[in-house]
Amino acid sequence: MFCGTLFVIVRHLLSLVLSTAVSAAPSTPAFSSRYPAAPRGDHVDVYHGTKIADPYRWLEDLDSPQTTAWVTAQNRLTFGFLETLPQRATFRERLTTLWNYPRTGLPFKEGGRYFFSKNSGLQNQAVFFVQENLGGEPRVLIDPNGLSQDGTVALTATHASPDGKLVAYGTAAAGSDWNEYRIRSVDSGRDLGDVIKWVKFSGFGWTKDSRGFFYSRYATPEIEAGTGRTFGKLENQRLYYHRLGTSQDEDRLIHGIPSEPKWMIRGRTTEDGRFLAITTSRSSATENLLSYVDLEEPAAPRIGALVRPLVAEWGATYDVIGNDGPVLFVLTSDGAPRRRLVAIDIRAPERANWKTLVPEGDDVIDSIEIIGGRFVVNTMHDASSRLAVFAKDGTPRGAIALPGIGTVGSVSGREDENEFFYSFTSFAMPTTSFRHDVATNRGGVFVAPPVAFKPSDYETKQVFFHSKDGTRVPMFITHRKGLKLDGKTPTLLYAYGGFNHSMTPAFSVANLVWMEAGGIYALPNLRGGGEYGRAWHEAGTKERKQNVFDDFIAAAEWLFTNGYTSPEKLVLSGGSNGGLLVGAVVNQRPDLCRVAWPAVGVMDMLRFHKFTIGYAWTSDYGSSDDATGFKYLSAYSPVHTVKTGAKYPAVLVTTGDHDDRVHPAHSFKYAATLQASVANDLPGRPALIRIETNAGHGAGKPTSKLIEESADKLAFAAHFLGMAGPAKP
Repeated sequence: MFCGTLFVIVRHLLSLVLSTAVSAAPSTPAFSSRYPAAPRGDHVDVYHGTKIADPYRWLEDLDSPQTTAWVTAQNRLTFGFLETLPQRATFRERLTTLWNYPRTGLPFKEGGRYFFSKNSGLQNQAVFFVQENLGGEPRVLIDPNGLSQDGTVALTATHASPDGKLVAYGTAAAGSDWNEYRIRSVDSGRDLGDVIKWVKFSGFGWTKDSRGFFYSRYATPEIEAGTGRTFGKLENQRLYYHRLGTSQDEDRLIHGIPSEPKWMIRGRTTEDGRFLAITTSRSSATENLLSYVDLEEPAAPRIGALVRPLVAEWGATYDVIGNDGPVLFVLTSDGAPRRRLVAIDIRAPERANWKTLVPEGDDVIDSIEIIGGRFVVNTMHDASSRLAVFAKDGTPRGAIALPGIGTVGSVSGREDENEFFYSFTSFAMPTTSFRHDVATNRGGVFVAPPVAFKPSDYETKQVFFHSKDGTRVPMFITHRKGLKLDGKTPTLLYAYGGFNHSMTPAFSVANLVWMEAGGIYALPNLRGGGEYGRAWHEAGTKERKQNVFDDFIAAAEWLFTNGYTSPEKLVLSGGSNGGLLVGAVVNQRPDLCRVAWPAVGVMDMLRFHKFTIGYAWTSDYGSSDDATGFKYLSAYSPVHTVKTGAKYPAVLVTTGDHDDRVHPAHSFKYAATLQASVANDLPGRPALIRIETNAGHGAGKPTSKLIEESADKLAFAAHFLGMAGPAKP
């Protein structure tokens, strides 16, 4: 969740779309020929007997006059340059045209009503609707576009009560991970008086009586005066129950572990309302503990019942997907690196009594939903989705035909109804909703978004290449049909490689515009991800992290060898952990590409664990507090491995000053180091940073700012790759 799952929030969005600082930049200043002054301090840290200079430590103080002046000057420089690019306006125009299409979220059903989100096209935020039945007229229930003038308050979560009469909804401002929850009456469209604050990385679960819900929160953090930002460490997350009509101060503490302040605790209720399933994790690692509360009578739940442990040993993942009376259905990696579904009877919960219903197969199980008394199983074959149905006893009941290579994003249905919905997307197919009947195994398109392009004009293939150590790695390649492969085609290579997060096909307007302009989009599935299960993930963690960088380099070299592109026509892109990937690879191989886009990256690998939720990432990265960890982290940390005097590609670093997940100082320090150290001439190969002054890690970005950011990044790349801009459709 933290660096991984919540990085899951930004996914392909971060390949081309993050935040924008247009609102903060001065009005079209002339492009300067010098980088802003960044004084080198004399701060030195000692790690296990080794002295490490940290000359830009002062940039960690985000509110100091010195940092504020540096940010303003950097934005002036960056936007002064971007304003000179002729492709910028044409990219913005084409992006605006293509982005202007209705996008409908997957429906879900509670209390006989259907709920869904929809963006009419260029709305900054999607609007939340309710519909009494499938043939009824939808009506607006929550419109977040009126919550801020610039559209930066996003609707982050919606949970309808079991009776369908209320919706608990979360909002977040300026891209923050902090959520506030309120409760809206579906009938009146008005909010109740309940306000729940300081919610972050939380699960959610209504009680069956619709009178309250379970959620996780932190203590009130220290808030920076004047900015409202919160960058303190996150500790002591606790699980509470909120009874409607009471103040948050009266919420009942359900579970907390004071002796382990960094552990994360989340809960959710089963559909029948009998159980509260509680997962405890100690980092971004996939392993967790599992507990439960037997609420006994759903109509009158025993909120104060004991929390009972079900799995009390670390070592695997456990996710309760539902139950049948006292039998819990648990999706787990226990004894199955690619996961299996087991039945655990709480009356005899010993491991020897567990019953496997859906065994581990050759493909990773992504998710399982209980729908109409059956299991709908979403698996991943070579990073592409497959969907199948199993009976409650585990008997296979057939596959569900999908449109082709792509991704099933989510599945929505009820245990007591045969109808369900699922979403599907691919590189040339906008996210489309399908409606299916689990009993007949028949269905079809429910909502297909109209986009002003022809998907049939594009083709996707999957290739496999070998990394430095011989490991076979898959990669998707998408482009216009009939593209001549002469080794000179501009190519965007985007990857992630971490936190068990799988990179699968997904539609992106920005990527489409890139391909319209004659470019190739390539997505390799690097080690560190979850595409092939636990071993694939672990092969890209801690002292093995170099495997991820080697995979990325090998992907680029395969494209060169096979006539797709060349170093002078290649763009490297990645966000968050992928920003680290780009920074590390550019430092190791500055000759590998012509343009690099490291976005909201984890760039200071010696200090990442000292900010906000950074400590949770030690499961993937390790820590400089450990002598062994310091050795391998310092060997690739982007801030510490910039090649002084080397000729780098043109670099555009992006971050947001409200990013309370990956602290902005990571990008600040990396940009300052590049500008002071590399041998680039500023106009020909600049190292620039784009700092959004009212944005966070990437989730909830307003559409208008997504378009501006995409136009800037595409124009930046086109300028250095010699592209004319988007072709006319």
